[in-house]
Amino acid sequence: MGFYWAFGTVLILLAITAPAALVFGFGGAMAARSKILPLRWFGKSYISIVRGVPDIVFFLFFVIALDQGFEWLRHQYLCPDWDQPIRQGNDFVVCQAAKLPQGNAPQWVHEVYGFFTAVLTFAIVFGAFAANVLYGAMNAVPKAQIETAHAYGMTAAQTFRRVTVPQMWVYALPGLSNLWMVLIKATPLLFLLGVEDIVYWARELGGTKTPRFTDYPHGDWRLWYFLALLVFYLAFTKVSEVVLERVMKRLTHGQATLGGSQ
Repeated sequence: MGFYWAFGTVLILLAITAPAALVFGFGGAMAARSKILPLRWFGKSYISIVRGVPDIVFFLFFVIALDQGFEWLRHQYLCPDWDQPIRQGNDFVVCQAAKLPQGNAPQWVHEVYGFFTAVLTFAIVFGAFAANVLYGAMNAVPKAQIETAHAYGMTAAQTFRRVTVPQMWVYALPGLSNLWMVLIKATPLLFLLGVEDIVYWARELGGTKTPRFTDYPHGDWRLWYFLALLVFYLAFTKVSEVVLERVMKRLTHGQATLGGSQ
């Protein structure tokens, strides 16, 4: 049952991460286009730095840093009288009340917390790629339409909301669809983050005989479990392609693009 529920874990991750990454991406693209210099630097730095670091390195490092950041903030608030250094060599030591999650917390709390940090990490990483796509899509909207909106008396905010944003999606969707496919293929990284996903269960259940499942000895069945994962991912990407193609046709309807002309 854990193996079956792990498929739901992957789908929930995608359902939460995709819109969260889109929010990060939209914010990053707006910051990169900002007329305020520090904000523009921040947006472009976010896009460049996250896209320039290998995903697996970012996942393995950022989750630890994020967890320690949360604990440090709680430590400063809950234990102001602490007189020992937090950094003690390679150890990161905070007071017991600041630990996340608490040691006596139920197992499901630990799993939810690990899943939350994984979702946040996925959203930040793929948000940077989405920001780059949306940044290019916003710049691809014809300048003549922006100038026409200004000629009608629209403010910059109204032009952005009524002209740029509605029309940029047709230019952004090809890049976002590729990003969605990459996100699907990246879900096995949950295994590296300590979340019991389908890759974890395929390895555990398919192994010859592990200490965890001593009552069910069998041969090495990992090939069959991973073949099942292969079918799952191929079927999921095929469904995604069909849905995205229909969305693209709907967005290009009446648009002055090659797809709209066809």
